Amino acid sequence: MYHKRIFSLPQYFFKALKYLVFVLIFTFTATATATASEEDDALAKAQADMNAEVFSKPFLAERPEEVNSYIKSMLEKKLKPPEYSGKYWRRGYTCRDLLRHNWTQYRNCQYYYRYHGRYYY
Repeated sequence: MYHKRIFSLPQYFFKALKYLVFVLIFTFTATATATASEEDDALAKAQADMNAEVFSKPFLAERPEEVNSYIKSMLEKKLKPPEYSGKYWRRGYTCRDLLRHNWTQYRNCQYYYRYHGRYYY
């Protein structure tokens, strides 16, 4: 006996396929939006952390007036500048390279350079 079908397979299949495509597209766009938002939040947090780290360290400006007055007073006292005893000096450095580590070592390097006409060994 011939039974009448309640639904045809191709029509049901295409409806289900359309629904599945819609769900996949919606899920993908929602995930992509959430991922982009999370990445933006992570970048903003990383930038804030780097800013906090930079601002936590003291800013060491050259302050040439102070350096010149120090050198002038040391030359008047006829004091010989000591050899470098810190841990930051490297061959090929100038006094400016010390400025990022320690202003006092920078100042002493300037005095050493003015007195001897050369940098540390």
